[in-house]
Parts: sequence; structure tokens; C-alpha cells
Amino acid sequence: MTDFKVVIPSRYASTRLPGKPLVDIHGRPMIEYVYRQAEKSGASDIVIATDDERVRQAAQGFGADVEMTRDDHASGTDRIAEVASSRHWADDSIIVNLQGDEPLIPPELIHDVAAALESHEQASVATLATPIHEQQDIFDPHVVKVVMDQSGYALYFSRAPIPWDRGCFSAEGCKEPPANEYYRHLGMYAYRGAMLQEFTRQEPCVLERAEQLEQLRVLWHGHAIHVSVIDQPPGHGIDTPGDLERVRAMLGARSGA
Repeated sequence: MTDFKVVIPSRYASTRLPGKPLVDIHGRPMIEYVYRQAEKSGASDIVIATDDERVRQAAQGFGADVEMTRDDHASGTDRIAEVASSRHWADDSIIVNLQGDEPLIPPELIHDVAAALESHEQASVATLATPIHEQQDIFDPHVVKVVMDQSGYALYFSRAPIPWDRGCFSAEGCKEPPANEYYRHLGMYAYRGAMLQEFTRQEPCVLERAEQLEQLRVLWHGHAIHVSVIDQPPGHGIDTPGDLERVRAMLGARSGA
């Protein structure tokens, strides 16, 4: 059985949805839904990492393990690395970065990304992708694409349409359905403990700065990322008020609320 830990980085500030971790969903804060899904995943430790006292108080109120972290972290990955370091987690430990705005995340996916890292010794990081079926998503810069080798290891991540189908694409768009398969990257990661600490010591690389994708720093420094392909995206994350209303409706339908 895979032994792994989950850290949920949670920032209170959000440009498009202020106070996002604590938005109310049928009487409970969003971060509690994420935590409860993590509890079902089989993780040996689950920690909410935050720099905000309001999040700490709310999380402790529903029984979560919370760690206050520095307020100057550039990313959630840096926040997770601080938790791993302060708790002296081993270099070979497996640590899942679970985004705090994914209240519908299936628990089995949390377990599966950790298990994928355990079973692929060559990889320092494991993550997920799902097939793209809508043509407009191939060209949408908000949809991050990934291409893999024949063994499922990432070759590159991009906001651009990759691979570029030379026989199909043009400056005007796509003349016909592309023959290649396209994959959308899903932002859940499992890291080895040593990789987390190394990552935070490195400066952002030129590719990362250009694409605004921090996982490119891992590839830039020669580490392998294994990508597991799943059939369907794992529910709806919450980034905007519209997302929040959709998730409220979905969870309400499930509970009969």
C-alpha cells in the first residue's frame, strides 16, 4: 500500500474570488470539502498550509491539522516545501500537492497520483492529464497542454497547441480535426521529498518565466515527470464566482439540499 502525505496550500487572497478558501458551500467552508476528500484518499498525513489566521481558525474548527507558513512564498509548491522541511519528512517520502479550490476532487485520484510516483522510480514528480475533445481548448492559453513520450513521461508543457499539427493547423486556426491526440494537464502533483527541497532552492528557468508554468523548472533541471492519463477531468475547481455557483449546485444536488 502506498504511503503518502497530502498538503493543501491555502491562500486567503484571491483576485477573482476574495476569501476563496472560506467561501460558504451549504454551511461549510470550501477548504473543508477539500480536506474531507483528502481524508478518504488513504493519506497518512493531511496538512492545510496557510499564512492567514482566518483560514487557520476555520480549519482547526473542523478538526484539520494546520501549519502556519511564511507569507512571502511565490507558489503553493514553496509553501508545501516549508511544511515538509519543518516536519522533517524524509527525502524519499511522497507528498501530494492538493489544490485548496478542488472540493469535488475524487479521493482515488489523490491516491493514484501518489501510487504512480511510487511505481515509477525514475520520476521525481507525478501528475495527471486528460484527453482534450474540444477543438477550441487546443488553442486556449488557459488550458495547459502536455506531450509525453511512449512511456508516459512528460516531454513539455505549454499554453500553446502542442504538438503543432502541421498538416491541419494554420494561422486561421484548424482546418479539420487534428489527427494527433491532445492532453490537458491537471494541476495535481506528487513529489518526492528531496525534489521539493531542491525545487525551492532553484531560480525560475527561462521556459518557466515565458510560459508561467513552474513544472517546466523540473524538466529544465533534468528531472522526470510521469503523467497518468485519466478519462475525465476531476469535477470543477473554483476560481470565479461562476465556478462557485456551479459547485454549489452540484453538491446541493448530491445532498438534496
